Amino acid sequence: MKIYEKAPAKINLLLDVLRKREDGYHEVEMIMTMVDLADRLEMEELPRDTIIISSQVGYIPLDEKNLAFQAARLIKERYDVKQGVYIHLDKKIPVAAGLAGGSSDAAAALRGLNRLWKLQIPEDELCRLGAELGSDVPFCVTGGTAIARGRGEVLEHIANPPQCWVVLAKPPINVSTADVYGKFRANELKEHPSISNMVDALERGSFNDICDGLGNVLENVTLDVYPEVMQLKESMIRLGADGVLMSGSGPTVFGLVSKEAKLPRIHNGLRGFCKEVYVVRMLT
Repeated sequence: MKIYEKAPAKINLLLDVLRKREDGYHEVEMIMTMVDLADRLEMEELPRDTIIISSQVGYIPLDEKNLAFQAARLIKERYDVKQGVYIHLDKKIPVAAGLAGGSSDAAAALRGLNRLWKLQIPEDELCRLGAELGSDVPFCVTGGTAIARGRGEVLEHIANPPQCWVVLAKPPINVSTADVYGKFRANELKEHPSISNMVDALERGSFNDICDGLGNVLENVTLDVYPEVMQLKESMIRLGADGVLMSGSGPTVFGLVSKEAKLPRIHNGLRGFCKEVYVVRMLT
């Protein structure tokens, strides 16, 4: 039997960092939602006790460095599963892009293996397992739209944004999340984006207020180091996107667009800056 799971990309409508914690992580407050750009995992049981991962792309690790591999190993160890699994990862989400591609793959592996091996693990327990793999994994297990607190693993689900188009553009650079957080100084931050205003805008389904409330305190760090991200953001605004923000620690920039007629101009204009430009829908 084969099991298929979709692993969608996430974007941050809002990302705030409150302080650095004693455990070395940062205390965050984020609002995340998902878009219809997705990896796809195909999982099949193997008779021998092993984990094998393949992919159509050659630039991702296929061993224990892969988060889907780590998810499979964790669920096998925790639930004493002796069967092996073959996972084929059809990769569409750019890597090191601020879109949680690896975290979403891990979440899809947890969901899929729960079904494949008929383990009947409840969703909240899958989220706890996911938190052992990475801060974004619990959100990727559940999907939807949520406020994430703590390291990102404490979730409160809220209203989904209204349906709209999302343009994603990733410049040809990779950004290390650890490096960005390492350069960030929470005590020097003078202004924080408003979680309450964004939650209110989402509850009212106000597209304009959602665009006005977008905020990411990590932007300035990444933009200082990578001026091409600033150039990309300015270009997206100039080309007519309604709301523009860097997702996560970058370098991907997304634009929210209400009118389909605007898309060709934005897409074609951004292709002059980078090859990886995607036009997708909000996954609500």
